[in-house]
Amino acid sequence: MAQQENTKHNSSKHKRKHGTTPHGPTLRRTLRREAPSTVGLLVDAQDFAAMRRYGTFPFDDHTAYLHQVEGLLKALAAQGMHTTIALFDPEDYAEFCAESGLDADTGASRSRFTAEIAAAGATVAYTGQRLTDVIPLLVSRAVRQATWEYATLLLADLGACADCGQDIGRAAFDRASHLLMRLLDTAGPGTHHLVCSTPTENDQLLAVLHTHRDTTGPARLDTSEGAEFATVLAVAIALESPGGVVLRTSAPDSPDRVHGWRLAHGTLAPLTAGEVFNAYCTDAETGEPVSPESGVEYSAGFDIAADPAERHH
Repeated sequence: MAQQENTKHNSSKHKRKHGTTPHGPTLRRTLRREAPSTVGLLVDAQDFAAMRRYGTFPFDDHTAYLHQVEGLLKALAAQGMHTTIALFDPEDYAEFCAESGLDADTGASRSRFTAEIAAAGATVAYTGQRLTDVIPLLVSRAVRQATWEYATLLLADLGACADCGQDIGRAAFDRASHLLMRLLDTAGPGTHHLVCSTPTENDQLLAVLHTHRDTTGPARLDTSEGAEFATVLAVAIALESPGGVVLRTSAPDSPDRVHGWRLAHGTLAPLTAGEVFNAYCTDAETGEPVSPESGVEYSAGFDIAADPAERHH
């Protein structure tokens, strides 16, 4: 067997040397390795149970299903293929099939839906990490995507200002972007973790932003995270909702510092140190006090020196 393999290898080298091309199956295998793959993942037992109503869905145990998915991901990675994981939502899948006129009880429909959500939704690239590490990240990205889409729709539905004709959503987003950049400029060097929250009629919107700034140069931030943060802040500005922003800064050889602001009249008004402490050390759901963290300084929000805001009603 070893001799035969060696003969085939030498023959292939001879053909390539004289300009001949590999056979069709070899080319197809090469193309297959260069074609990205997407795996739609049912992350929890409830979603898994919803898919069991389809007779062509071949699994009956969620734990075994996750084990098989992880095996598939490892096999694809071993072949040198780029694979992404997308969140598979059974309700969205049923709606997709109904709107597209597809039979939901087929593997082809599940595959088509997976391709659709990978193109437009939140995904995580598989690089060999454990599936238990992938799932929280995938859920977090899906929540971020849904929050950004909802906030964007809210801004788009506001229309134009009756007095000046300016698009209210666009003006609010520009204002929010300005406030964010002023906040980052004033925060100084360090690793910054920002949270913006604001209530709406149907939900509590929450956006998170991570940045880092050296002693020289501007803050470095992820573009998509920055847009999501500014969009949620823009909703609070446009709707004049009681929004708030919290900044936590970490730097070497010093305790973490926490600052806070409330949104008032289109700008960020600093909270006092006591208000920041109360906000951080109170359970948001029960209202019960929470023990303060050791090594954390709860400080008043600082003045970001933003320009006066233009208000639209």
